[in-house]
Amino acid sequence: MPLLFIGIDPATEKDKSPTVWVDQEKRELVFQGLKPGAELEAECAAFEVPGHAKGIPDDEAVIRIPARMVHMIREACDALERTDVR
Repeated sequence: MPLLFIGIDPATEKDKSPTVWVDQEKRELVFQGLKPGAELEAECAAFEVPGHAKGIPDDEAVIRIPARMVHMIREACDALERTDVR
């Protein structure tokens, strides 16, 4: 099943495109965002929470999503809930 496109940052620049999708088959939110920069990535990697190892695994990434896209994230969450057939 193809991804369900939810939206793109309305203030996106020509070559930038933070985007939100829903993978209905895998039941996951999919984000394309801006790279955080070395300082923020290092801060995230150093963050400690119980049950969470320090660092960022090789198959994970830190991204930035603008606050103006919160409504798209809510819409994506709603779409996942509508497709919940369990």
